[in-house]
Amino acid sequence: MASKAKTAETKVAVLKGKQAEDKVLEYIQRMNRPFGAVDVSANLKGAVPKAATQKIMVALAEKGDLVQKTYGKTTFFVANQANLEDMPSERLAALETDVKRIEDENKALAAELKSVGAELTKLKGTPSDKELTLELDRAAAAVSTLPGYKHRSGPRTQLARRGRVQRARAHLEPLRAGTPLVSAEESAELEGNWTRWRKEWVERRKVFNTLWSLATDALAPQQATELAEDLGLEFDTTEHGGVERGELCGAGSSVLGKRRR
Repeated sequence: MASKAKTAETKVAVLKGKQAEDKVLEYIQRMNRPFGAVDVSANLKGAVPKAATQKIMVALAEKGDLVQKTYGKTTFFVANQANLEDMPSERLAALETDVKRIEDENKALAAELKSVGAELTKLKGTPSDKELTLELDRAAAAVSTLPGYKHRSGPRTQLARRGRVQRARAHLEPLRAGTPLVSAEESAELEGNWTRWRKEWVERRKVFNTLWSLATDALAPQQATELAEDLGLEFDTTEHGGVERGELCGAGSSVLGKRRR
């Protein structure tokens, strides 16, 4: 019942005679572009049947209201341009002004949309209030476990305690400032690159050391040193050795400074 009622409400009244002719002519003149009978009847939502539309358009062409053009087996009709009212220059200038204004508004809206999109992206990458609260709780818990945090209460201890709290809060400043965090994918990619290129470096160093030992085996240490200087070779310094023995290059280490579990 509801479907039948809806169909009855949307049904378009069929026009006949002079009303149908005026409707077809008004539509074609208003759109001012070529049409076939099928398109006109469809665009009028069936107010004028297709067969009647074809006859009306042919009759209007014979009266000079429309111009009929035939391309192969297809016939098109367009409003007779000689019967259309010329647009005054003032009206044309006003329309051009409106077009320019609308284009400027579109540009402004596009720029605003881009800015809002960037702000939204930034907000999505910013920690939520809940996450910040958890970070503050972790920082407070870390500070509370520091030596002398609860057992001493002198001025010097309070000053040191205040300094530790300030340093702990300083670690949270990047989060408050909206600094983008390193995602799990980025972290994994960084770890993969670090492992790959460190392995490559270790293997190349091993090959070089082997070749260098063979090349300088018969030379005195002084001669080997002079040869290295002449060739412009640079060997690992004590700083390099310290890094190699440190946490960064240790077994199970991570380039981000935390050991893998």
